[in-house]
Formats: sequence, structure tokens, C-alpha cells
Amino acid sequence: MDMLTQARDGVVIIDDRNCIVFFNPAAEKLWGYTGAEVMGRNVKCLVPMDIRQDHDAFIAHNRTTGVNRIVGTSREITFESKGGDYVSAEMSISTALIGPENKRYYMAFMKGVTEESHRKKLLDLQNTVFRSLSGDMMIQDVADLVCQGIEDFVPNSVAVLMLVTEDHRLQILSGSGLPRRFGAALEHMTLSDADVAALANDLDEASSIVWESYRSMGISLGLHDCWASAIKAPNGKIAGILALYSRNQHKGADWPKKIVSGAVPFCGVVIEQYEARQHISQLANYDPLTGFLNRSSLHKILKSMISQPGDNRFAVVLMDLDRFRDINDALGHVQGDTFLKAVAERLKTLCRSNYVLSRSGGDDFVVVIPNATAETAVAFVKNVIDAMQRPLNVAGNHLAASFSMGIAVFPENGPDGESLVSCAEIAMRQAKKDARGGYKLANTTESTEAQDRLVLGSALRDSLSKGMLNLHYQPQIEAITGKIYGVEALSRWNHPTLGNIFPSRFIAVAEETGQIEAIGRWSLEKACRQITRWDRDGVRIPVVAVNLSAGHFRNRSLVPMIDGLLKKYNLAPERLTVEITESVMMDESEETMNVLSSIRKLGVGLSMDDFGTGFSSLSRLTRLPLTEIKIDRSFIMNLEHDANAQAVTTAVIGIGNRLGMTVVTEGVETEAQYSLLQALHCDVLQGYLFAKPMSATDLEAWARKPHDFLKTTSENHTQKDE
Repeated sequence: MDMLTQARDGVVIIDDRNCIVFFNPAAEKLWGYTGAEVMGRNVKCLVPMDIRQDHDAFIAHNRTTGVNRIVGTSREITFESKGGDYVSAEMSISTALIGPENKRYYMAFMKGVTEESHRKKLLDLQNTVFRSLSGDMMIQDVADLVCQGIEDFVPNSVAVLMLVTEDHRLQILSGSGLPRRFGAALEHMTLSDADVAALANDLDEASSIVWESYRSMGISLGLHDCWASAIKAPNGKIAGILALYSRNQHKGADWPKKIVSGAVPFCGVVIEQYEARQHISQLANYDPLTGFLNRSSLHKILKSMISQPGDNRFAVVLMDLDRFRDINDALGHVQGDTFLKAVAERLKTLCRSNYVLSRSGGDDFVVVIPNATAETAVAFVKNVIDAMQRPLNVAGNHLAASFSMGIAVFPENGPDGESLVSCAEIAMRQAKKDARGGYKLANTTESTEAQDRLVLGSALRDSLSKGMLNLHYQPQIEAITGKIYGVEALSRWNHPTLGNIFPSRFIAVAEETGQIEAIGRWSLEKACRQITRWDRDGVRIPVVAVNLSAGHFRNRSLVPMIDGLLKKYNLAPERLTVEITESVMMDESEETMNVLSSIRKLGVGLSMDDFGTGFSSLSRLTRLPLTEIKIDRSFIMNLEHDANAQAVTTAVIGIGNRLGMTVVTEGVETEAQYSLLQALHCDVLQGYLFAKPMSATDLEAWARKPHDFLKTTSENHTQKDE
């Protein structure tokens, strides 16, 4: 025992109750406790804070199973001394059965780790960082790796790597453990010139900037100390700050500060690499003269905007400087560039923050206005015309500038970015030809119709042959029960190069190019096949409604085709509903009437789509073999506030009910509309309140989830009534 007492390494022995029975002077030096302070106490008072709660369970597992995960091994651990300092030591544990009762004791040998070991760890982390930077790892991930490594050196801490931006603001590059409110406060700070000068003179001044001013907030959020250092770039600029926050309530020693100082050099390399990659990205995506997007980046953004779901709209304004060649010839190309920069700055002041600005080359500029109509774009270009009447000062010369501008609007003027820019350019040339300094709207009718017939017509034919169209399905809900009544099948087309094409556009093109019947046949086949798949997978969709155009009902082959599909997929006819348009309703030809009657004789449902939007005749309604009427969404939009809409809706529902037809209302988006339609005894509801149109797979997942629309609506209205 004397040998253990005099050992240079710390020795701790615990008994079968995990209590300390031996604590030599070397251990006292490591932990800062006297033997008298720890003898008889549970050994967990000495272990790292993060495992104290579970430490007894670890030992109990070893005692009962004999599985030695740490006994007989050597590992490095970090713990807190009595004074709050972090101490690293290499620990090895042995165990023995002692005494007549064979009680198991454990003995730990603790060899203090020198500062040289800490330097080695930092060097290992630095090498890991450099290897990561030389590979394909993203800078954000490398920064996270740095902060995680530093936190491993100092337990119960949060490492944060921040950039100092050009406008002297802090931008957190990594710091996932930092409380959100504290991080937001740091990023809202702007360093003064005095702050920057102080950091340049003394890197440790970073602590006063990122801690002293926020100490009270930090303590309230569980942070109790901070060590920080500024990071100076090779050119002398303050590029960033590395901060290490401690969650320990008592003051630690200077080891964390040494860790921060040791990590600053390779953190500087990380920031340098980040800025270099940002610069490369700037060169690849932006015009170096004006800072606007270049042509390729513009088209990427246009493609992204076009691919967004929903009926999104935007305007493209192409602007060509008038007589720019004269300025180049008179003042030279250097001053010509200065003039372009001045024009760009003037243009930037006229644009809102969400506008997209591009210099597509030479003296051409493009402005993309989100959520804009042609009228919005015209108001913008008139503002540009007025603003450009004020001369620009270029090298002492007061120069007037004017644009000839063309406006194209999505989706009217083209299905893709190239088409939109092309249409805007054609309009701009016409404006320049008519009178410089003016604008012209792209000819919507001519450009769109011609382009749709040529481009979309050909692409649609190719997509049909390759099976590139899809059906999406929107649920229909029984108003009284809140249960699913069926789904409406809706054609969707996402072309690999043209992007997402709205149904209203490609259906019109299909009708003009003679492909509409092929789409109808495809839709029927696809819907019938999908019903059987849902049945096979245990998803019960009672009925699927498929839209067909007027041309189908003049074709005698429609009835045998539907009959063949029902037999092919072994479907009961009531599982399928065919939706007809008002143009079919107004067609009083004997041939059309025979086709409609034959469809009903099969047992397939017939639905009158968008009833009330055209020239529907109530007398015709009574003579058609309909099973269902669909009220158009236009009547529902202002149903709560528009007495006329309520009157029409009430009348249609009443007529449908008296004629024994199911009444379906489209476009239901609010619970108030649901309640009102329920009170009017509408049978079936369809709209975004319940679900958007979705793929067959998504609908299957949706149908498997429990839905209680009726309960939700009733509860919400009860709350409102109260």
C-alpha cells in the first residue's frame, strides 16, 4: 500500500459499493481534493460531468456480466478538478476479488496528460481540417468539424466560428450548439471602426465583443464563460472570430484559452477557403462589371421559378440601352464601362429586393418581376423611363440614358426561360424600331399560340408515346360524414426540358393538334389500372372521375372502349365516373345523346363539370342521363360574403337534389365554406381544405392516414361560436 501511496500517478480504489477507499497524494494533486474530502464518497464525484448520472449503472453492468469494456484498457478522459479546471489524464483500470466474501474492487491509475499532448491533439485536428479542405467537403461541413473537435477538447462547451463580413457584421459559419437567441443577437451586431481597430491591435479583444456585452443574456441561456480570439487574414484584415463558450458555472483555468489560440491559424485557413470559393461562385454566376446575374444564372433562376408548383406568374423585362455605341466611340471603352455601372446603379434603385437583375451581355439588361402581370411590368418600365431622364455623371460628363424595352409575361408568352427572353427581345426590337426610349408588350396571342402549336404540340406527342404524362388525384369528401367519396383524376405534364406545363395550356394544344382523344384514352386506361392497384394494396377508393372532352362523345368507339376497360380490369362500372363539359351538354346531336345514354347503360357515372360557368340550360339538364353535377369553384370563392353566389349555389344544389343527382362543389378552401355548404345540403366537397391533387403513391399514403374533417370543422366552428 505504501508503494501505491508514493506512486507518481494518481491511484483511486473503490469498494463493492462504488465508494472511494483509497486516494493517493498524486490523485489529490490531479483533482484538487484532499483524501479526507472524497474518502467514503461515491466515485462518481470524480468522473466527468456528462456521465456522472449513469456511472453506477456502468459499473453494475461490469459486476453482473463480467464484460470488460474498460477494465484492462487504457483511454484518455477529461474531467473537472475541484477548482473548475479541465484536467486530461490517461486512465487504466484493473479489478480484483478481495476478502473471504470475494467482493469486487476496482483500481484506477491516472496519468496526467501534458500540454504537449494537447498540442498533438490540435495538430491532429489541423491535419484533419487540411485534408478535408483539399477534398470535396463543403466549407460548412469543415467548419462544423472544427467546432466539434474543439468541443471535444473542452467538455460542456460550445464552439462558434464566425465571419466578419465586408460591412462589419458577424455571420455564424458554424455553431450548432449555440442558443438561437444568443446567435441571433451576435448576427444583429455591427462592429464599429473602433471595434475593428481594437481587434487588429489585440486579437483577444474578441472576448469583450462577443461576450462582455451579452453576458447577462448568455448566463440566462446557460452560458457562463467565454474565450475568444479574432482571426486575422494574411492581408491584415479581421476575417472572423473563434469563440468558445462554457456551460460550467465556475471559472476554469487557461487551458480553453490555449485551445482557442491554437485553433485560430487553421480556422483562418477555413475562412480563407470559404471566401475563395465564394469569389469563384461570384465569378461563375455574376457579371463582374455590374454585380448583376449573368446570362446562365438568369436562366437557372427562370427555370426554378417556372418549375414552382401552383399558378405562379412573373414578368421578364428586357432592356437595351439606346445609342450606347456613341458613348463608347466618344468617351472610350473605359468610360463606357463606367457609364454601364452608373446605369446599373440607377436601375438597382428602381427595383424591389425580390426582383432579379441580370446583365445578359453588352448593353442589354434583364429584370424579372415576381408575381407580376403585364400591368405591373408596364408600371415598372414607365418608372424606369422617368428615372432615366435624369442625367448620369460620368467622368464630369452629364449623359442622358434611355432604354428600349420589351415585356414578356409567364405563362402567356412561353413555357420556358429561353422562350420568355426571346419574346421579350422581339418586343424590345419592335419598341426600338417604333421609337427609342419606349416599350412594347410581347404579342401574347401570336407568340403563345404559334409556339404552343409548334413546340408543345410536338413535345406532347412525344411525351404521350413515351408515357411521360401522369395522373394526379384530388380527393372528394362526403359533406355529411366527412368520409372519402372518390377522387378526380387530373392530367399532369412535367417535361424534362420544358418543365411543368399547366393543364389549361397543354389541353388546349391537344385539342388544336388532334391529340385530345389520345389523352382521354390514356387517362381512362391509367385510372382503371390504378383502381385495381389500390384495391390490391388494400386502399379503398370508391370511385374515380375522369375528364373527357367534347370530341370523345362524337366517337362511337368510346362506349365499347370503356366497356373493354371495365372487363379488362374486372371493375364494377360504378367505380368509374366520366366528366363532361358544358359544350357536350349543349350538343343536341342524336349521336352524342346515344353515346351518353350508352355510357349510363354500362352503369358508369356521368358528371356535369363546371356547371354554371357557360350557357347551361336547365331544360337540357333534365334530359341528360347525369348522375352528378359539379359546381364550379368560381361560385365558392366569395361564398361567405357574396349573396348572389350563395343564391346560385343554393339553387343548383336544390335542383340537383330534386333530380336525384349527387352535387359536388369544387374549390372548397375554408372551414366556413364547408359549414355553409353542409347547411345547404351539398353532397360532396372537393378542394384544398381537404387535399391538393397528388400522385397515386401520395394519395395512397394520404388515404391510409385517419382523417376526421367533419370533427375538425365542427370543433372549430364551436370555438368560433363561443
